Amino acid sequence: MKRVATIVLLLILFAVNINAQELSFGGDLFNRYVWRGLDLGGKSPSIQPWMRLDMGNEKHLVSIGAWSAFSLSGTSNDETDLYLSYSYKSTFTATLTDYFFPGLNTGSKDKYFEWGKESTGHILEGTVAFNGTDKIPVTILFSMNLFGNDSRRSNGEIFMSKYIEIGYKTKIYKTDFNAFIGAALDKPDINAGETAFYLNTKPSVTNIGLKLSKEIKLTDHFSVPVQCSLVANPNLNKIYMILGFSI
Repeated sequence: MKRVATIVLLLILFAVNINAQELSFGGDLFNRYVWRGLDLGGKSPSIQPWMRLDMGNEKHLVSIGAWSAFSLSGTSNDETDLYLSYSYKSTFTATLTDYFFPGLNTGSKDKYFEWGKESTGHILEGTVAFNGTDKIPVTILFSMNLFGNDSRRSNGEIFMSKYIEIGYKTKIYKTDFNAFIGAALDKPDINAGETAFYLNTKPSVTNIGLKLSKEIKLTDHFSVPVQCSLVANPNLNKIYMILGFSI
């Protein structure tokens, strides 16, 4: 944990020494919240506010942001995340994300400022991604939990759960097209009572689908980004249709 905190501090010190480029905020509204093939929002719409500070230039960009998801029905757990990312030429990105789910846990794990190894409700995840280029329209993402409220092995150690996703992006009829497939890489010991972060019992495909997105022009000066996704989770035998727009 101390090493992670040191890395974060160094990145922040680097960020404050470069010129601020943009401070932005907004929100998205989806008919349901599905993340990496997992339904985290229940059967209700989800509003997802965000804010972000971008610093740097086209070659080196550091972003600090916050993102949340709140069920409109109040029947599902909320989520509030903080993240720090570095992007090189918009092609390679490294991100450290702090996930927190208010109300999901009880006791110390529902306290935001509790960071004990065994008592925290936070999950720190590290992600590296290749975002594709015009000549190479393929995206690759690898994520691994580094600390916190991850699934536990039978000896009490966290799994450091791992996820990989490969995508293909292009444009069809003025619409952005993104096809993807993602998999959880861990194998819990079911006989020892272990459970996995992505609800898999072995390395499994948990997230497969496609997303269409475009901006719909409402007036000469105002347009709304809209996206629609068809997502299936073969591991859980589930399928979802998600529609959302941004403001």
